[in-house]
Amino acid sequence: MAAPFKLTRIPSLKTVEDFRTRLATLGLELPCDDAIVSGTDSPLMRPVEHVTINGKRIGNRWAIHPMEGWDGTTCGGVTDDMRRRWRRFGESGAKLICGGEAMAVRPDGRANPNQLIITPENQAGLAELVGLLQSAHAERHGTTQDLVIGFQLTHSGRFCKPHDKKRFESRVAYRHPILDPKFGITSDAQIFSDGEIESLVGDFVCAARVAWTVGADFVDIKHCHGYLLHEFLGAHTRPGKYGGSFENRTRILRDIVAGIRADSNPIGLGVRLSCFDMVPHRPDPALSQPGKLGPGIPEEFAHCLPYRYGFGVDASDPTRIDLTETFRFVELCAQLGVQILNATGGSPYYTPHIQRPAAYPPSDGYQPAHDPLIDVVRQIQVTRQLRARAPQGMLIVGTGYSYLQEWLPQVAQAAVREGWVDLVGLGRLVLSYPHLPEDVAQRGRLATKSICRTFSDCTTGPRNGLPSGCYPLDEHYAARPEAAQLKAIKRGA
Repeated sequence: MAAPFKLTRIPSLKTVEDFRTRLATLGLELPCDDAIVSGTDSPLMRPVEHVTINGKRIGNRWAIHPMEGWDGTTCGGVTDDMRRRWRRFGESGAKLICGGEAMAVRPDGRANPNQLIITPENQAGLAELVGLLQSAHAERHGTTQDLVIGFQLTHSGRFCKPHDKKRFESRVAYRHPILDPKFGITSDAQIFSDGEIESLVGDFVCAARVAWTVGADFVDIKHCHGYLLHEFLGAHTRPGKYGGSFENRTRILRDIVAGIRADSNPIGLGVRLSCFDMVPHRPDPALSQPGKLGPGIPEEFAHCLPYRYGFGVDASDPTRIDLTETFRFVELCAQLGVQILNATGGSPYYTPHIQRPAAYPPSDGYQPAHDPLIDVVRQIQVTRQLRARAPQGMLIVGTGYSYLQEWLPQVAQAAVREGWVDLVGLGRLVLSYPHLPEDVAQRGRLATKSICRTFSDCTTGPRNGLPSGCYPLDEHYAARPEAAQLKAIKRGA
């Protein structure tokens, strides 16, 4: 039996040399400056000069990833918690709001009963969110002329829960021999037909029109984390015009873009892409204990070889990534006029360690099998490869930085300076510390008590039917009754 993995936690690395030594010990390459550079000398404060989105030049190199709260109305409308989150996005100082949050293009495509739905019926609430974000940004940072706002459009596919927080109502692109039993896929009737997909394309087109009407600068056509359009990229075994060949598996994106332009909609285009994946993982039962999950190990996959159930994964060994088709997809995006590609990997549902490196797993996850820095560097290095291959007219947004904690600014500014990435995205960290970009720019230091420590409560909450937020560090969520519920859930796990 393998010995349990002992984690070296980021806060224990007291100096930049400690951090670099840890990277070297793990055999990892990652740029890291000696100190945070503040003011206009910082690479993170340089505007993006070579690309405009809806006529705007993005004012700095910070982006906010789509951060969903699972806290809308049951009709897919806006709530006070949502308003607060969007104000904080505006206050952050980031000049690219890279999707806002995942917005279902129709009610049955929601991942939870409280997800935003981007339809004409909810148009007024969406316009309010844009206005709140812009006014908060203007009040704190001056102009909004260099602030670019996107809406992320999605259908949750395999992970749909539109009516009940505990009951999947899955629709899928194809049958998956490992994921189907995990998520209750029992019938071919749950597979989308080609005709149903053609109708869904129309829903994306309608959603893009709403986005443009309420003031979004671009739409992010979501192809990540195991949701429907990402799943179609791996539909090698699906027959018909939406499966099999690379051309067929990317047809949905081409049809959506063609529909948006046929609608005379000039809105900008982005894609958030899971650039790579692996076979689903599970806690190692041999190392699991009461109250503590085992480290992540691959699900048994020998019966699935060659592995034709994913995208960016090696068919002969699905514990390894393969970027061959990823590079083809980036070329296709450039041909379609996609200007923003937000790079990520894997899925929080079946490979959370490669998607969201963390020291503490969510309730449905597993302990790290190795140092999460390995997974951070994998994401940053893949993004580096995409930046080297993508045309200069396409902006590449990087992911995976939150786990770096104290050393995030030094790595981020070095990565931008050295051309590894165009913009650095902040995800779960922005829930606890929305003002990090401002602190970096104006003070050259971080408020250490606000730094996300990857406790994963923002994921454990939604997995158990609660809103997503930073319960440990955000006083707004710490004071809510759900905080006590979450502690009880974690104790019971």
